[in-house]
Amino acid sequence: MFYKIIRFILRPILFLLYRPKVVGLNNFPMTGGVLLYSNHISMLDPVLIGCILPRRIYFMAKVELFTNPILGTILKNLGAFPVKRGTADLSAIKNSLRVLKDGHVFGIFPEGTRKKEGKVKDFSFGAASIAHKAKAKIVPVGVIGGYKLFHPMKVVIGKELDMGYYYSQKSNSELIELMSKDMENSLNSLFDE
Repeated sequence: MFYKIIRFILRPILFLLYRPKVVGLNNFPMTGGVLLYSNHISMLDPVLIGCILPRRIYFMAKVELFTNPILGTILKNLGAFPVKRGTADLSAIKNSLRVLKDGHVFGIFPEGTRKKEGKVKDFSFGAASIAHKAKAKIVPVGVIGGYKLFHPMKVVIGKELDMGYYYSQKSNSELIELMSKDMENSLNSLFDE
């Protein structure tokens, strides 16, 4: 309920201030566990994506954001959960797998930090590893253009990736690396649309 109320309040404000043009909304699956991954250019990315997509998104967020009691409580009520960046945070991995197994949408920024340029470069293998474990649907989302007041930006929702080959194979580091590369290429291709 809290998520819906916050979304209801923020959506018109974001659309007024940043005028996002949404492309490919019909590509987003309306049922089942979905791993949504995106480039990360601003702290507003999860808010904007959450306001655009019709399903609740459970984002992984850096643990430092949860140290402030008020912000931490708000984030938890929105469905976010902490991750210790730069480590294999087992608690965060378990949380993401639970979200996907329960048929919800898990959101992640595979670069692990914000970058001003749109295309991704330092794509971590964590998103692919989680998707492979959960056998989840995978959807890339490209946030294009800066958050300049009253200047239109674009959000492109890509088609669900075909992971049949990867999901039929046993997980190993080489397979996850190839899967990550395909995910990175699929996301970067959205910037050419």
